[in-house]
Amino acid sequence: MIGALALATAARTLEELDQARVQAHETALTAHAVRALSSVPGLRLYGAADPDRLDDRVGVVSFNLGSLDHGLVAAVLGYEGGIGVRNGCFCAQQYVAHLLGLTPADEDRRCRARRAGLPWPKPGMVRASFGLYNTCEEIDLLVDMLHRIASGDYAGTYEPLMNGAEYLPMS
Repeated sequence: MIGALALATAARTLEELDQARVQAHETALTAHAVRALSSVPGLRLYGAADPDRLDDRVGVVSFNLGSLDHGLVAAVLGYEGGIGVRNGCFCAQQYVAHLLGLTPADEDRRCRARRAGLPWPKPGMVRASFGLYNTCEEIDLLVDMLHRIASGDYAGTYEPLMNGAEYLPMS
């Protein structure tokens, strides 16, 4: 019952908002993110990257950071930066594999390694999502943390889990 009431209240609140204003805020956040992320060495942004042409883009940015595993980047952002992101293929494995330029042979090698019990990183990306409740300052924190990760300036030592997509801090 509490969940239903909370959902109804949230829906009513969203209906009362000026949707054009909400969309403008999200577009401004996304433009700020695209501009700021372009300053991170080695960062590859997927999707529209022109901050002045984001009409068809929602407040989501997917990226990889150099040769670092997406799971490691997400773990450092979460554990050391307190920044919630997702990583992996986002239920779009074939599309992500296409964007990453992976071939069927790459997937075959990964599957053989998994069957042999060897850790093999799963392909994927890191995804940050922005919405009504976010600020440009929060995006700046994400970008600052990515600069630190790119330069190897993070405190923990991280160990990959056998699933090949997640990392846990060891120290």
